[in-house]
Amino acid sequence: MGERQGEHFPGPITVFQETRLPERATPAGYSALIDAYDLAVPLPRQLTATGQHHRITEGGGWRIMTPRHAPAATLDGHLTFALKYEGLDLAVLKRLFQATGPAPIVELVENRPTGGYARRIWFLHEWLLGAQLDLPDAQAGRYVPAVDPAQQWAIHGENSPRHRVRNNLPGTPAFCPLIFRTPALERSVELDLARRARELVADVPRDVIARTAAFLLLEDSKSSYAIEGEHPPQDRIQRWGRAIGEAGRHPLDEDELHRLQRTVIGDARFVTLGLRAEGGFVGEHDRQSRLPLPQHISARPEDLDALVEGLVAFDRGPAQALDPVLAAAALAFGFVYIHPFEDGNGRIHRYLIHHVLAERGFNPPGLVFPVSAAILDRLDDYRRVLETYSARLLPVIDWVPTETGNVHVRNDTGDFYRFFDATPQAEFLYSCVERTIEQDVPDEAAFLRQYDAFRSEVTAMVDMPDHTVDLLFRFLRQGDGRLSRRAREREFAALTDAEAARVEAVYERLFSEA
Repeated sequence: MGERQGEHFPGPITVFQETRLPERATPAGYSALIDAYDLAVPLPRQLTATGQHHRITEGGGWRIMTPRHAPAATLDGHLTFALKYEGLDLAVLKRLFQATGPAPIVELVENRPTGGYARRIWFLHEWLLGAQLDLPDAQAGRYVPAVDPAQQWAIHGENSPRHRVRNNLPGTPAFCPLIFRTPALERSVELDLARRARELVADVPRDVIARTAAFLLLEDSKSSYAIEGEHPPQDRIQRWGRAIGEAGRHPLDEDELHRLQRTVIGDARFVTLGLRAEGGFVGEHDRQSRLPLPQHISARPEDLDALVEGLVAFDRGPAQALDPVLAAAALAFGFVYIHPFEDGNGRIHRYLIHHVLAERGFNPPGLVFPVSAAILDRLDDYRRVLETYSARLLPVIDWVPTETGNVHVRNDTGDFYRFFDATPQAEFLYSCVERTIEQDVPDEAAFLRQYDAFRSEVTAMVDMPDHTVDLLFRFLRQGDGRLSRRAREREFAALTDAEAARVEAVYERLFSEA
């Protein structure tokens, strides 16, 4: 089959699946394999082709390499090219192996039994499909990594003697997003933000940190609801804030996810709790026909048990060996793409970020980084990051509307939620965490120190209880440092003109640059 398909690898083209290439070029690697085997898969974020110029160019989602990079127009040639230059795309590889059947892969390995790429392909085939090929164990060849750690983030892993391959995949066959090494992520990891957070806390009095933590916890809970366009009563915000404050203390399993859903929903009279029994989507309905207009389609209900088990296994296993922020991005965004519940997915998705960071000791004890507040301030960026995968996923989902205005998915899509490129999500999350550490936490701690100084100086001038000082402060903030006529005539009529002027001067000195 591999030889016959080789005749159908595409030649030079200018358009590939409705996407225009920057120049006329020949698909190579994954793009060639997707075309030759008619694979219905989410397209990689960047596709590769070989052109006529002796320089490498990038643009429009394509990387155009030189003629000397052109692989042989065979299954072996394009698979080797993909692993060498494009990294691993597990969803494409699994669908490819299912399309080729085992015989071409066996032949490929038999032709180069000691070849590093051949043994990697062999290992990936058996790892993804869960069945051994009719091949004897490898007898020679140095151990090679399944994931090229120079291309994508990996774990140390364990050796597979059968293939003489080190299995450093950062997941399991049930759930394994991959993250490419990019300059932005390399820089973020090198910042060592966990150390920076510890240093920050060490320089602030413990009572100030405690009050900072309390404020930021409530702010994160409030922001998480606001991202969903909800403005619940204060008691629900506080209840969810308490749940966030406990992140990382309980092991993640399906029961814990159900507990979190009950906490976040509160009143479940009109929501079916637990894993969805029907399809799900994120989007709107047509006003006239009420037909679904999905921006994202969730995993099929029949796949949810296995996908949630995969999330849990990832969290308990490979995630422990990954950088905490990268692990949080893979877990949390994987969860939100799966969308296992009827309601509450978004808030639990953001909770999972806190879960990983707290469990791994990334944030100092008792201090929750207000990641949701950072996301709320960058809501358009957040939505774009979510859509980087949803937009590539939608075209390969075969769905029909149901009578209730829902969606019913007719094709097998489970692997598209197990295996996705989480690079944009990791970059976005790291930038949010960096902002909370470099800006939000120190700004709130500095504010509390200034406020304490304000209260101390005001009460040294005029004896008043804390709640009155707080009211005075709020009036000054609303008036840009000046007490309004209403405040002077009513709540603070007892202040003399000289005292009011001195209070305003204290505020000006302490908060003029705030």
